[in-house]
Amino acid sequence: MKLDILAFAAHPDDIELSCAGTLLKHIADGKKVGVIDLTRGELGSRGTAETRDSETKVASAILNLNVRENLRLEDGFFRHDKESILEIVRMLRKYRPDVVLANALKDRHPDHGRAGRLVVDACFYSGLVKIGTEDQGKSQEPWRPSHVYHYVQDTYVSPDFVIDITAFMERKMEAVMAYKTQFYSPGSQEPTTPISTPEFLEFLRARATEMGRNIQVRYAEGFTTVHPPGVESFFDLQ
Repeated sequence: MKLDILAFAAHPDDIELSCAGTLLKHIADGKKVGVIDLTRGELGSRGTAETRDSETKVASAILNLNVRENLRLEDGFFRHDKESILEIVRMLRKYRPDVVLANALKDRHPDHGRAGRLVVDACFYSGLVKIGTEDQGKSQEPWRPSHVYHYVQDTYVSPDFVIDITAFMERKMEAVMAYKTQFYSPGSQEPTTPISTPEFLEFLRARATEMGRNIQVRYAEGFTTVHPPGVESFFDLQ
């Protein structure tokens, strides 16, 4: 299956928190969209890898994704090395996306920046003819996506562009709350974390409001890019 957009994340729930509204918007427009989680989030203070797996299935159904896979790299300790890059290259060549989304290059969680850099490098290497990969015993053809963008996460980064998600904000929050062990749940006996408080959910809405203010809409999600995107004319810009 060829995808229009393939979003990579260090952990299950990174996508829901950071760019789910954007994915929902493109899916509603008929685009084929997939997600690749690098790890199962097994180092998370709340829940287990197994509960996160189950929650991810629920969130994926809410988002109506075409595909979601998990590379099962080691949470917290995956490396920027040949093996990790080749795992991502296999996914790029398997799904041949035009647009790739990746973790922020700088963020509070060290896995995020490392994952973002991994994906950027893998997108380059995926286009090299002399790097061979296989999928189910068959050689894969080189593929390099046209665009790589980074979603803004916990640490504020001034976006290079924002996308209006007003019509999809409530569905995004529904997907976020599919991760019941990770976020605020009254009566939970799990340890308190920076993302498990009611205030964190308020922060998510406030961040989307802040991004939306850039283009005078209620809610938006922001993205950065290493290479500036091209437009046909000034009138393509809001």
